[in-house]
Amino acid sequence: MSNTYPIGTPGQPWGKEEKSQWLNTVSIKRSYQEEVVTKIEALKNRFDIEQYGALSYNVARYPQFGICSRNIDASKPTILITGGVHGYETSGVHGALKFLDIEAQNYTEYFNLVVAPCVSPWGYETINRWNPQAVDPNRSFYENSPSEEAKNVMEWVKGLGLKIFTHIDLHETTDTDESEFRPALAARDGKEYEEDIVPDGFYLVGDTDMPNTEFQTAIINEVRKVTHIAPADDQGNIIGAPLEQEGVINYPTKKLGLCSGFTNCQYGTTTEVYPDSPKVTNDECNDAQVAAVRGALNYLLSIR
Repeated sequence: MSNTYPIGTPGQPWGKEEKSQWLNTVSIKRSYQEEVVTKIEALKNRFDIEQYGALSYNVARYPQFGICSRNIDASKPTILITGGVHGYETSGVHGALKFLDIEAQNYTEYFNLVVAPCVSPWGYETINRWNPQAVDPNRSFYENSPSEEAKNVMEWVKGLGLKIFTHIDLHETTDTDESEFRPALAARDGKEYEEDIVPDGFYLVGDTDMPNTEFQTAIINEVRKVTHIAPADDQGNIIGAPLEQEGVINYPTKKLGLCSGFTNCQYGTTTEVYPDSPKVTNDECNDAQVAAVRGALNYLLSIR
């Protein structure tokens, strides 16, 4: 077995000792309070803001916030937007906040908007995919979740008492997926790391059980105005999954415990921005996330 990750024994899943060794390699690299919470607080005059949880790793440092449009009306469709499920995926967080700041009020007449902009604040600060227990929140959206991040946001959404019509989960695919996170995953699980190609461009992950092809197309067509769409590899795949249409692959979201699958919504998608491309800037990555939400909502308005 050719796994060369520096922690663990090839072929053997990690135990407590290996997870502790991994955690000792992690450090704070940026401020959730300064970069995210301040932007959330700046929205308080236009939206209802609620602290729905706090991570036990440091309750004061890692509060979790939900943001809702005012005058929630159960007769309107409810749109859930989540960002920062993987805390290191920066544009998912800042794209959600930018949408709220510059475009959300164009849609509040028609929809209830419910937004959890940074589900994993510890992951945001440490620029990490996992939580401190080496658990991936975005494989943990199921009952009795091992992830506080996932558990808290699921409980908050359930407690709202609203049927989620559409769920848009904002993510990124980065070069570190291949250089760090997938090798770490293979080592953690005692498996051999199989190298893959990081797609250069934006793509979507739909739900195998409910692909909503036209919905995904509308999002892609809006995003292409902002950034380029990822091509398939030589096998016709993106990250190992066959292309369903340009820029779109499908996963069994509920079976995999993905965030976009926990709401049983009618329309769901996961965005994937590629911030490491030389063709884009950070602002363009945030704008691509905004465009994805805009494309989704405009499509939903067109079929009312």
